[in-house]
Amino acid sequence: MLDMLADRWTLMTLDALEKGEKRFSELKRLVSGVSQKMLTQTLRQMERDGLVTRKVYAEVPPRVEYKLTKLGFTLGEAACPLWLWAEKHGKAVLAARAKFKS
Repeated sequence: MLDMLADRWTLMTLDALEKGEKRFSELKRLVSGVSQKMLTQTLRQMERDGLVTRKVYAEVPPRVEYKLTKLGFTLGEAACPLWLWAEKHGKAVLAARAKFKS
């Protein structure tokens, strides 16, 4: 469970969905750097874990929308302090990694 929660794609997808229901293509654009395959896997895992709902519309072409569940929003609340820490200390961590490599 912790592996999934600490996964960058899960956290970035969660962040994008906190702003409301999104289509796959919107999520792909919002989750910078994610491949189509990885986003698909992430969304399936989040749906399986009860964090996301998936709604398929019977249209041509098919339209699929994703939205956070109540459980998904609680994960967002829990992850928020981690995001804030990463924003505040990210440069220091990168500097420490560069120094360690030398």
